[in-house]
Amino acid sequence: MIWNEKKECMSRDEMTALQSARLVKLVDYVYHNVEFYRKKMQNLGLLPSDIKGIEDISKLPFTTKDDLRDNYPFGLFAVPQSQIVRVHASSGTTGKATVVGYTRKDLDIWSECVARCLAMADVSKNDVIQVAYGYGLFTGGLGAHYGAEKIGAMVVPMSTGNTKKLTTMMLDFKATAIACTPSYLLHISEVLAEEGKLGELKLKTAICGAEPWTEKMHQDIERRLNIHAHDIYGLSEIMGPGVACDCIYNKGLHVCEDHFYPEILNSDTLTAVPDGEVGELVFTTLTKEGLPLIRYRTKDLTSIDRTPCECGRTSARISRFKGRVDDMLIIRGVNVFPSQVEAALAEVPEVSPHYVIVVDRVNNLDTLEIQVEVNPEYFTDEIRGLEKLNKKITHVISQALGLNPKVKIVEPQTLVRSQGKAVHVIDNRKLY
Repeated sequence: MIWNEKKECMSRDEMTALQSARLVKLVDYVYHNVEFYRKKMQNLGLLPSDIKGIEDISKLPFTTKDDLRDNYPFGLFAVPQSQIVRVHASSGTTGKATVVGYTRKDLDIWSECVARCLAMADVSKNDVIQVAYGYGLFTGGLGAHYGAEKIGAMVVPMSTGNTKKLTTMMLDFKATAIACTPSYLLHISEVLAEEGKLGELKLKTAICGAEPWTEKMHQDIERRLNIHAHDIYGLSEIMGPGVACDCIYNKGLHVCEDHFYPEILNSDTLTAVPDGEVGELVFTTLTKEGLPLIRYRTKDLTSIDRTPCECGRTSARISRFKGRVDDMLIIRGVNVFPSQVEAALAEVPEVSPHYVIVVDRVNNLDTLEIQVEVNPEYFTDEIRGLEKLNKKITHVISQALGLNPKVKIVEPQTLVRSQGKAVHVIDNRKLY
């Protein structure tokens, strides 16, 4: 089984040799099966024979989400539709949906990668795992589901939409693991706390992904539920959840780099940055059949560490994400990432992890309002107390962003809870 420790701990030289062999095979495969890549390579004067190993990857062209949209729906598939056994797709809220297709072999590899990640989170055949990601076109639900089955766990396919039913079954089935977004898990903890049933949980581990979360949120989840929380990463274009996950030491997410080759590049120059330096994460799928992608720009900002981990695994690790290139807000000439706001709020113990950034334009001037939910024990009707807290929050955020936002303190349980990806930014400028 490929998630076994013996398979994960190949040396760096062995991994490089494997990646080189798979890249050479991939380039020849896409050149002869995907017109898009054949034309791109021809425009660069490249032939498959020019790629000798992984050291030649910088010669190859990039792929972007716009490329997938321009070739909607199946223009980048490398196999006939008769060999595609499943499709997934993004929501398409910012344009056409990005459609991905999987062969039978792709699904087997995906399940193995997710199983590998679940093993890092101490999930085994002895566990009962609730999958509370959305099922359907979103990759989260089915991706986690088949990976959990691969490892032999009892899977409870809860999906989202009925938190009361979820918490009831969590207690009745004695669930020991859960896979969901971190913001939804916080909401689940709030529901259980209100019912006075947190002490009845058998939960030991959570595998959370699909949205960025800070170390403070990570600590809050572990403290509230008395569990270990793990960060799992993936994106539908590359495969889905299971591209990377952190182990018990929480010192970076181990990449399944025998299947997904990671690069960290300067977003402006598109050249490699040194290990440990933050840049844009770029992936090449080394083994995919249905929708192979070369140098796909994820727009996620992170760094990479190729030194062995304390857990004994030698796979490369990517750090907790610093934000996204395309999530950047430009407000009065200042670059603002939502992750900066979240990190700043983590320094204020009086506030919860729930917040909303509202950007507007008044009299041709951009305005920034941050709505912050206060923890119940700190909320008071005393106006002076709230004013003092407001000044404290404003100062912390101003120091982090380099501009002065308007801070609006709201009551506990006021901001909308999401069962999927949390919505932290409302940019009303897009309406004008």
